[in-house]
Amino acid sequence: MNTQIAYSPQSSRSRRGQKYAGMLANIAVAGLLAVSVPAMAQVLGTASNFAVLGATPSVANTGPTVVSGSIGVFPALIISGFPPGLITPGTGSLRFGDAVAQQAQTDNTAAFGVLTGLASAAIPAQLGGQVLGPGVYRPIVGDFDLTGTLTLTVPGLYVFQTAAGFVTSSGGTSAVNVGGASPCDIWWTVPSSATIGTGSVMAGNVLALTSITIGTGASLNGRALAQTGTVTLASNAVTACAGGSTPGFIVPPLPAALPPLNAMGGPTLSEWAMILLAGLLAIAGASTLRRQ
Repeated sequence: MNTQIAYSPQSSRSRRGQKYAGMLANIAVAGLLAVSVPAMAQVLGTASNFAVLGATPSVANTGPTVVSGSIGVFPALIISGFPPGLITPGTGSLRFGDAVAQQAQTDNTAAFGVLTGLASAAIPAQLGGQVLGPGVYRPIVGDFDLTGTLTLTVPGLYVFQTAAGFVTSSGGTSAVNVGGASPCDIWWTVPSSATIGTGSVMAGNVLALTSITIGTGASLNGRALAQTGTVTLASNAVTACAGGSTPGFIVPPLPAALPPLNAMGGPTLSEWAMILLAGLLAIAGASTLRRQ
């Protein structure tokens, strides 16, 4: 017996409609993911514009410190010691308790939460002499301490989550050899205060819950960002790193100067266009599904 299958234009249209609806839904999801990428791409947010950021009572300097990048303080209003300290022309400005410094502190706090929340592996607390590849690390016991040279071998994300404080020894005996890594991909999260000892050669973004003290003659290729305390400088070279290679933790190139306040308050025109496109595609997909 021959069995005939009836052809239904309506069912064919229904299948085509479902196919198109699925395509629209997939495109909409892709659009929404594209919109979310800028928010994920820069863990520091506006704090990336700052080489030095303090909270209270001040940011204080003695001697001929040279900073590449902006110096800010919030909620306090005092940045002392500039001059004789100076900001490399064209790299930034002083921000005294204004809306820009306030937003940077908000972003700094958020970044600290993201970085401290990463799963980590336990390693010896004394970092001097260790040779490490990319990873997220915490001390087996105690706090990270650096006497000697820590060598980071290849590009990638390096996060050091100390238990409380962090100290590098004085006397020029402490250094971070970045090897193939980018200083912008190196992060130090310090739940209390950090001390970079006299003459140390330090690399990475130092995010401390309380204060950061950089000893006389020490250098920092990265950032000193304190959430609730002061940043103390003494004849240092502090260079806000530019670039970075790690997905999800990319810090953009250092701008020539901070943008105007109204340029920092919301999405750019291209981001609004992506948001609108994603919304329209999602609505179109849902409408097509309802017609089926």
